Amino acid sequence: MSGMSRMNGKRELAKDLPTAEQLKAELARRKSRAGFMRMLYSTAASLIVVAALAVIISMLFLPVLRVTGTSMTPTLANDELVVCKRRGDFKQGDIVAFYYNNKILLKRVIAVSGDTVDIKDDGTVYVNGKKLDEPYVKDKAFGECNISLPYQVPDQRIFVMGDHRSTSIDSRSSAIGCVSEEAVVGKVVMRIMPLKKLMFL
Repeated sequence: MSGMSRMNGKRELAKDLPTAEQLKAELARRKSRAGFMRMLYSTAASLIVVAALAVIISMLFLPVLRVTGTSMTPTLANDELVVCKRRGDFKQGDIVAFYYNNKILLKRVIAVSGDTVDIKDDGTVYVNGKKLDEPYVKDKAFGECNISLPYQVPDQRIFVMGDHRSTSIDSRSSAIGCVSEEAVVGKVVMRIMPLKKLMFL
């Protein structure tokens, strides 16, 4: 009787053991899971590296800035996002970002070092005796101007003005004055947000 019990026990044990096919299937499943996890970790690591590189490139070469205020309307509006190109040569008509009192301001280059700026009562701007063609300005205004005109731009500085001439505080005011080239973050090259207004500037 005890012999029969042992045989029945062996049969039950044999039934509980997995077959060779089951073992192969389980091994394949585990290998597949391990491969998936490796791929997941590899993808996550790649994304982290790409994100870090994007941040470094943005900080060092192409800063992204948010427009605040209305001094550059209608060209740029409040809360729009723009991309800057670090440093470079600045010329008349460029929009530049520069540091002022721990803030970054956006204004348009009107004149560079050595140029002479004059502004008439109606807001018309002359540089070196030549009237500026300013299609980006909708409403001319003399604005807040307390500098002596005509005004010669000092060495290594640029004379800037906002496109919204009646509200912009810029180089016309001694509060800001001409901007040192060292204070310039870069030239605004593109508007990226909102997407419907995406364009090079």
